[in-house]
Amino acid sequence: MTETSTTSSSTTPRGSDRQQAARDHLWMHMARHAPLVGGGTVPVITHGQGHMIYDDRGKGYIDGLSGLFVVQAGHGRAELAEAAAKQAEKLAFMPLWSYAHEPAIDLAERLAHYAPGDLNRVFFTTGGGEAVESAWKLAKQYFKLMGKPGKTKAISRAVAYHGTPQGALSITSIPDMKTPFEPLVPGTFRVPNTNFYRAPEQFADNEKDFGLWAAERIREAIEFEGPDTVAAVFLEPVQNSGGCFPPPPGYFQRVREICDEYDVLLVSDEVICAFGRIGSMFACEDLGYVPDIITCAKGLTSGYSPIGAMVASDRLFEPFRHGDTTFYHGYTFGGHPVSAAVAMANLDIMEREGLNQNVKDNSPAFRATLEKLLDLPIVGDVRGEGYFFGIELVKDKATKETFNDDESERLLRGFLSTALFEAGLYCRADDRGDPVVQLAPPLTTGQKEFDEIESILRSVLIEGLDHL
Repeated sequence: MTETSTTSSSTTPRGSDRQQAARDHLWMHMARHAPLVGGGTVPVITHGQGHMIYDDRGKGYIDGLSGLFVVQAGHGRAELAEAAAKQAEKLAFMPLWSYAHEPAIDLAERLAHYAPGDLNRVFFTTGGGEAVESAWKLAKQYFKLMGKPGKTKAISRAVAYHGTPQGALSITSIPDMKTPFEPLVPGTFRVPNTNFYRAPEQFADNEKDFGLWAAERIREAIEFEGPDTVAAVFLEPVQNSGGCFPPPPGYFQRVREICDEYDVLLVSDEVICAFGRIGSMFACEDLGYVPDIITCAKGLTSGYSPIGAMVASDRLFEPFRHGDTTFYHGYTFGGHPVSAAVAMANLDIMEREGLNQNVKDNSPAFRATLEKLLDLPIVGDVRGEGYFFGIELVKDKATKETFNDDESERLLRGFLSTALFEAGLYCRADDRGDPVVQLAPPLTTGQKEFDEIESILRSVLIEGLDHL
């Protein structure tokens, strides 16, 4: 990738070596620090522009993951920085604890306008995990207020990730992420996900029947646990962990029917999928279902300031309209005025530049470009929707045999993550399920960037065959 003349100082304001300061003081998220103890290099990103990010040496990389499924409008948007500065000068902070401010009111109205059905009540958080946490707490209190205090349990799908707070982590279905923090919140249960590539053999040629089968597993779980004990089902429109599992035709429509039959809330966890990632502002609209709650965050501000939200139906708000009933839940920085103002400016950009339509128009070309990689023996499947795709890597393409843990470690962490970055592509090599490479570029990208991404992936994946 190209390099820029803009480089960063190698020392901190205190005069320390910045690399050493990072090794000594910075606790990075979801990161292994052991390789740094002996003097390993910490990648330091200093600036970005459009779909590109640059490190402290001036080297450029395609941001093939939009930061972390976040930077919808691309990097370097002065308009968003200006919106933050303007709001900070006017009102830097005010909590939403029994008070309101203009940016939160305006953004809540706008999100309600985007949301389907009667999802008209917006509860702000500072991120996605908090939004999921809020949704489960609301579900529990709602049913208590409705005279059904036993409805507390939550159902989610295998390998699904829903956040790191204790409640959201309990709903998460990745054992390695949960075990260190147990005991967690009780009352969560798993059903199969919609990975058609790994579907039971009887559905090999019928995706719709597979989807209905997967939906029926939710019905079975509700019946097994007892409908009077289950509060909510948490589902991502396109499941992230495991590598971008889209829903088969009819899946969400059947899930909606099941939830209605048993008086269970359907939570659409759109922390990744909302704000154009799949196409529309909310992905449930792309996939044709109306949930009871939407959780969202990430792309709402394109990452220029942190914010999240739980969007709930009028039905769920109804008990809180009367008497002294209170949802005793909140966050100091939820709906922060600066973040809300940035979100409004970001949504202005998305509408003005037609970024959602860009995704809808170009997603087939993105898919087709990535599917060229299916000629490689290591690529088993390419799947996803919108600007959100996963490439599953396999040991044996004919049998779909996956890699064992040691092989996956060598391939993904030992080679691919570093090699792809060094080749100029920031993306995710993930083995929380079967090994995948995930891609979610800014919504501003097009065929030129798709071709560059495919070229880098091809060369690195071919080289990866020698590291098994």
